[in-house]
Amino acid sequence: MADANSIIIDLKFSRDEVVSALENAFPGRTVIDMGNPSSAWQDLSKAAYAVVWKPDPLLFKRATGLKAVFSGGAGVDHVMTTPDLPDVPVVRFVDRSLTDRMSEWVVWQCLHHLRHGFVYARQQERRTWAEVKRQPEARDVTVGVMGLGVLGADAAQKLKTMGFSVLGWSRRKKQLDGIETYDASDLEEFLARTDILVGLLPLTPETRGMFDRAIFEKLNRHGALGGPIFLNAGRGGSQVESDLIACLSDGTLKAASLDVFEREPLAVDSPLWAMENVVVTPHAAAASEVRALFRHVQEQISRIEAGKPLENIVDRSVGY
Repeated sequence: MADANSIIIDLKFSRDEVVSALENAFPGRTVIDMGNPSSAWQDLSKAAYAVVWKPDPLLFKRATGLKAVFSGGAGVDHVMTTPDLPDVPVVRFVDRSLTDRMSEWVVWQCLHHLRHGFVYARQQERRTWAEVKRQPEARDVTVGVMGLGVLGADAAQKLKTMGFSVLGWSRRKKQLDGIETYDASDLEEFLARTDILVGLLPLTPETRGMFDRAIFEKLNRHGALGGPIFLNAGRGGSQVESDLIACLSDGTLKAASLDVFEREPLAVDSPLWAMENVVVTPHAAAASEVRALFRHVQEQISRIEAGKPLENIVDRSVGY
């Protein structure tokens, strides 16, 4: 039975990973693992904390005594849209490993497009030996990162280290060392200068469906890569996939790398699977490491119980 020392775990992750990570997590606490069938009818009303990723729609109706809710990932839209969410702090998962993994994916995809990855992959399939003579340098390409939270800021800095020209955009103006940044009032200028657009936006009412034809048509059409490229590893709901497919087909976009989709898993009949100018990865750019997540949660609970403020609390007025 839950008590004031209890923590609820409701994570739609690999069961083996969750069970293994829980073996040494949260010493001295009652842990209620919602993935265990025995928890289905347990009284959750006195539990103090919940760690969730795409939680059961009835969870917050049952767990009415929570002091804080912890997201199992950097995104929080899956929490904020759950019915009966209590008026308690919601905490994002911020961790070095998660941040590094996202930046690795972004840098990998930018280099893939810079270094003719599609061309050489097709040549390998045909056993063709032919060098692409036109090879721009990273410094010739401007990458525009939309979303400058922890993940976006880190990706922007690492792209800069690789030699790319980097711009940053966020709804509200942010300062990044050595990187020119824009806010909502300067979106069109930002887009006009961008050769590779990187989407790392949170999903909010303002960003839902933001990446549409109108955005893609404003990207730089005269850059070193021969056309604009779109990368999205933020949230699938931020892109309009019908527009994206059409723009990839008619040349509005030269290519894309996509880790997130409007509906996941991506439908087997989606045209994106077969498009020769598209990289598809299965929402794997920055998978949460469960042990790191539990360490993060334990650190934050220790802060609460020591009378210290929580870190990385979601601002409910903006949704992230």
